[in-house]
Amino acid sequence: MKAYLMLLDGSVFEGTAHGDFKETVCEIAYNTAMAGYVEALTDPANMGQGMLMSYPLIGGAGICKEDFESDSVKAAALLVHELCSAPSNFRSEGTLEELLKEYGVPCISDLDTRAIVRHLGKNGAMKGILTADISDKEALLKKVKETEVVPSLKEASLKEVTVFGAENQGASVAFFDFGTQKSVIDQFIARDCKVTVYPADTKAEEILKANPQVIFLSEGPGNPNDYTEQVEAVKVLKESGIPMLAVGLGHELLALAEGAKVEKMHTGHHGSNYPVSVPHLGKAFLTVQNHSYAVSEENLPESIEIMANNVNDGSVEAMRLKNKPIISVQFHPAAKVGPQSTDFIYDEILALAKEAK
Repeated sequence: MKAYLMLLDGSVFEGTAHGDFKETVCEIAYNTAMAGYVEALTDPANMGQGMLMSYPLIGGAGICKEDFESDSVKAAALLVHELCSAPSNFRSEGTLEELLKEYGVPCISDLDTRAIVRHLGKNGAMKGILTADISDKEALLKKVKETEVVPSLKEASLKEVTVFGAENQGASVAFFDFGTQKSVIDQFIARDCKVTVYPADTKAEEILKANPQVIFLSEGPGNPNDYTEQVEAVKVLKESGIPMLAVGLGHELLALAEGAKVEKMHTGHHGSNYPVSVPHLGKAFLTVQNHSYAVSEENLPESIEIMANNVNDGSVEAMRLKNKPIISVQFHPAAKVGPQSTDFIYDEILALAKEAK
């Protein structure tokens, strides 16, 4: 069956319907990763997004639910050039299309993904609609304009306080969950930490009552400027003196709590090959990123020190708060699929916790 992607500016791209196809409005974000489509689809940071994969063939390794980063597929839709129907991998448990149908996710294949990426790169990220009928374009555009795509942090995070690695003897980590990936928790577990995960609507006082040695602010979906409740909680947490590491959305919430601005990017960063320059180390790293907003350097509070910038566009990639044991990064340190060279950031925050102890 023919299917179409219509963008907010009226551009139309034709393809073939797959998955659990239905008319769907979502934010279109292109992803530059060559692998890790299962991890990306199940990343809560992709809630409300139509994932446009720039790599031409997707699904060649099939799917393995052991690679899930959450309990289900979180992306709103998948857009690809070619959807592999005959995967070949010893771990494969089925096809990508079967996974999409199981979790009710629509897909369009046979798209000119290169043309769409170039279009978004020129005109900026925008909403779009997946549809099988473009006979009434005005009605479709009206629907795109009027439909708000607002991810829910409550839906993205765990629903109740959960402890991981209860038997571990290392640092106790209070994990403020805004929609994290399971592999991030695994990074702390691998370092012998006891990790207590708190839902996104948890009050700061409840977290501090547990007297953790480290506070972690997780990645997640959506516009950080909408999350006033979480920003207020972070304001309290950062004044506690407890060492804190913030990643992704957590990095943006920390910036807002400190009085900085966070603005929407032209296209965002979604993929596993974004170069980051770290001047104080004299190095650059390839990183995994998944965000549509970034900390602005305009009128930056004096309390914030920038530690790293994106090589491509100069956006803020890491910062620390002066006179506080708090560091944050926009990218994902040691993501499950992608470069692992920035995993030292976890060791740095645990070292700060050890010093504080």
